[in-house]
Amino acid sequence: MKPESHAFKRRAAEALRYQPLQDALAQFEDGWVAKRRTVVERLPEFEQLRAQGAAIRDEALRNLDLYLEQYESAVQRNGGQVHWARDAGEAQEIVRRICREAGARTVTRGKSMAGEEIGVTEALQADGIRVVDTDLGEYIIQLAEQRPSHIVFPCVHLTGREVAELFRRHHAGKTGERDRSTVSAIVQEAREVLREEFFAAEVGITGANFLVAETGSNFIVTNEGNGDLTCTLPRVHVVTTGIERVVPTLEDASTLLRLLGRSATGQEITAYTTLSTGPRRSDDPDGPDEYHVVLVDNGRSRMLAGEFREMLRCIRCGACMNHCPVYRSIGGHPYGWVYPGPMGAVLTPLHVGLKEAGDLPNACTMNGHCAQVCPVQIPLPSLIRKLRGRQFAAGLTPRTTVLGLRAWAFTARHPTLYHALTRWPIALLRRLGRRRGRLRRLPLAGGWISQRDFPAPAGKTFFSQWPRRGEDER
Repeated sequence: MKPESHAFKRRAAEALRYQPLQDALAQFEDGWVAKRRTVVERLPEFEQLRAQGAAIRDEALRNLDLYLEQYESAVQRNGGQVHWARDAGEAQEIVRRICREAGARTVTRGKSMAGEEIGVTEALQADGIRVVDTDLGEYIIQLAEQRPSHIVFPCVHLTGREVAELFRRHHAGKTGERDRSTVSAIVQEAREVLREEFFAAEVGITGANFLVAETGSNFIVTNEGNGDLTCTLPRVHVVTTGIERVVPTLEDASTLLRLLGRSATGQEITAYTTLSTGPRRSDDPDGPDEYHVVLVDNGRSRMLAGEFREMLRCIRCGACMNHCPVYRSIGGHPYGWVYPGPMGAVLTPLHVGLKEAGDLPNACTMNGHCAQVCPVQIPLPSLIRKLRGRQFAAGLTPRTTVLGLRAWAFTARHPTLYHALTRWPIALLRRLGRRRGRLRRLPLAGGWISQRDFPAPAGKTFFSQWPRRGEDER
């Protein structure tokens, strides 16, 4: 998937003007945010669980080479094969070779962020192989020929009416005209259409929420059951996953699962939690004849050795973007690659480069909400700040921004000048917004004012009040 993060500003402006998207994004507060808050409040030890989850991920990352070797040995003992891919190109070639050897004409694919990252669908389609996404949201996005706009809810930006029209156009020859006015009707139609694809596929590709070193097992979580059908019905099961997904033990995985469901969808646990451990055994009633795991590096070793290691703790729950005021204003498409929101503001520049994605770290408001809700305590604002520092050091910061920062720094180092230059603008803003308490027009702040009012300064400044407060306390 070719990154298009350089167009962030233009796409963000378009997203702000597109009312159907704004209506869809407005559902976050009453939807997933409220659900997460409810299930977290019901678990008094949630903060302790977050600390435990961070410790588990840090332990795995500290000894990643050992746990990956342990995992590989366990997979091989169970009859599976592990393939190592240094980058997206190698990962694509491995999956293509497996599919060619299997004689695949149709491939079903469950949700996999690593698969999106390496562009597995595009690679297989170039070989003439039909690839059918089986996650309902991903399937809708595939019909729309769009990118996912969220890592958990890929089609959150589409309305029910838009989805119904997609189904009408693409399913007319299979299902005919029918009622598509409700969510349940749309879901039922997708089940009917996808059922045939599950049975037709020679290869099924899934991701991995967690890899367990002690057993060689792979966890996937879904709410639709499509993951189960994708990995058990085809003759060949392929897992595409990042090398950082490994955890030491089954107990560690169960701890992280308690965090994942609550953080991602506001559930105590997802409807389906599937554990795969190798191909079908002689006495198993179903399952694949071949089991392959493609472990993708694609820059993760570089992150592991540097100052962004904490980002590799991520369990892909999407909580950071659900609570991000920037994401909730523009959605995921303006970010221009696989990972949107705060996680994308860190991961995308590290994967595709600051020159391509330099606007993403600078779009952050530094409100810190993403770090507060992250189930494994990733300090996202700190990592974003480090990227801004790298950008500045590399001379990639716009010249106008550099000049503005220098002027601010000079003024801040001279208190008398600072007070003189801030006193009259504050007084003027207070006077202009005195009647309404807010400002709807403001020079040099069009981006802010176009979406919200600017609060008018109230009363006197902090500096003018502080000396008097000191006298009162004495």
